[in-house]
Formats: sequence, C-alpha cells, structure tokens
Amino acid sequence: MLVIVCYDVNTETREGRRRLRRVARVCEGVGQRVQKSVFEFQIDLAKMEELERRLLAEIKPEEDNLRLYRLAESRGCEVREHGVFKATDFDGPLVL
Repeated sequence: MLVIVCYDVNTETREGRRRLRRVARVCEGVGQRVQKSVFEFQIDLAKMEELERRLLAEIKPEEDNLRLYRLAESRGCEVREHGVFKATDFDGPLVL
C-alpha cells in the first residue's frame, strides 16, 4: 500500500531542529522524499505501524505534528504530479 507521511516539527529551538533531522532520517531510511516534509512509502501494514512507532518516538506531540495517510490499493490510487520531481517506480525493476 502507498503511505504518505507529512510532518511539521517546531524548529524554533535547537532541540526542535534536531528532532526535525531525526524525523527526516527515519523517513529517508524507508521511503522517498517528495516534498521537504512529505514522504511516500510503499510498505505493508506491519511496516507502517513500525514506521509510525519510530516517528512517534522522535516527535514532541505538544509542539510538532505528524500525519500518516494510508492509501489502500483496492480503492485505487491516483497521484497527479506537476513540476520538477523524479519519482522512484516502486513496481519497476530494482537496479543496484
């Protein structure tokens, strides 16, 4: 399934800027960045829950915001894209 994660971390303090980097690092390890604070993931439910748990461990809920959108394949998914961006084709062959 396709999962969209977006976050807004309060960066007014040094600790906030560190949290922002840690949240991005967690996302970069699993998904692809599509905007500064928006990532796409092609993962199953178990990995989504693990990702959510890891992200919740990094944010400060009273200052930050985290949103996860789960897009089930059975309902179809259409992404309209405009502008400069080179997306990874998750369904295509993996070249190392």
